[in-house]
Amino acid sequence: MTITAADLIPYAEYERVRNQVRQAVIARKQRRRIAIGDRVTLVFENRETVQFQIQEMIRAERIVDPSKVQEELDVYNQLLPTPGELSATLFIEIPNEADIKAELDAFMGIDRGETLAIHIGQDRISARFESGHSNEEKISAVHFVRFALPAGLSARLSDEKEPVSLTLTHGRYRASAPVPAALRAEWLSDLEAAEKDRALP
Repeated sequence: MTITAADLIPYAEYERVRNQVRQAVIARKQRRRIAIGDRVTLVFENRETVQFQIQEMIRAERIVDPSKVQEELDVYNQLLPTPGELSATLFIEIPNEADIKAELDAFMGIDRGETLAIHIGQDRISARFESGHSNEEKISAVHFVRFALPAGLSARLSDEKEPVSLTLTHGRYRASAPVPAALRAEWLSDLEAAEKDRALP
């Protein structure tokens, strides 16, 4: 279910409760964050994390015009996972500022082809990258990705004996990371929430 203006905490009230909200979301994001190698991190999005981003943008930009608020809602609602999907923000993290261009250039084309995937046992689910974050000359350090999980595979996430991992293979960058139980639980929660939303009249 998309986030509407009615779901948002009013501007003035948000300022009063921001620290409490921020601490809760940061704790939730820790469970939803996973590093794949030393340069790429994924943060899996859900309604809570997306609404927090909207609230923070409205606060930072001091947006009060309802039409401008709706513009932010329209943009960020696209990050919400739909039924049967997981969605995430991918960050290419380069610690040395002097190396940013060279290292980013090495990731050119990461959003084309089957470079990023979730592995559940022997099954592989490739990520679908949102377009518009790269061209022939440059690439963004931030990307939005989705994984469409068939029902049979998503059910296996709850089986602790089933190995689950994320892999990224692009050029010389080849890394994998086992998905911890806390993140698997978050994924199951996301999939269940999306199914409940779909069932609503």
